[in-house]
Amino acid sequence: MATTDSKKTTAAKPVKGKTLSPEEIYSGFQQLRNEQRNLVNKLTEVEMDLNEHKMVLETLKDLDGDRKCFRLIGGVLCEKTVKDVIPTLTTNRDQLMVVAESLNEQVTKKGIEINEYKEKHNIGIRGVDDPPQSSTSEGEKATESTPMRIMVNPI
Repeated sequence: MATTDSKKTTAAKPVKGKTLSPEEIYSGFQQLRNEQRNLVNKLTEVEMDLNEHKMVLETLKDLDGDRKCFRLIGGVLCEKTVKDVIPTLTTNRDQLMVVAESLNEQVTKKGIEINEYKEKHNIGIRGVDDPPQSSTSEGEKATESTPMRIMVNPI
């Protein structure tokens, strides 16, 4: 009795993985695209912060170290001197550069994952991957021999 139950569970898993409906494939693809879009948005935000830090450091490098400057920390404006702020800004800039590189790698990996998903599930982009039009008799034979192709809208 126990052996038949274990055979049923092992046989059910591969069948479940192969029988995804077009809607499930499409939603999985959309989820991957949304994840990549979120990564790109975060990367853009980090790059903007990085450029701000570079611009402020460039401005402060020519000033006297005892000169007053103001820094916004957590919504509170703090008065400091230039010589106190420069090391902190430099550290923050370096950390932002590391984060930007990491996010860039993640975006690249997500793009590779999306391409693999497209290949695996035969997904095409409308307007880019449209199949060539053929005559009706050849088209009927082609649909019988080739698997179904899922077409999605471009981003």
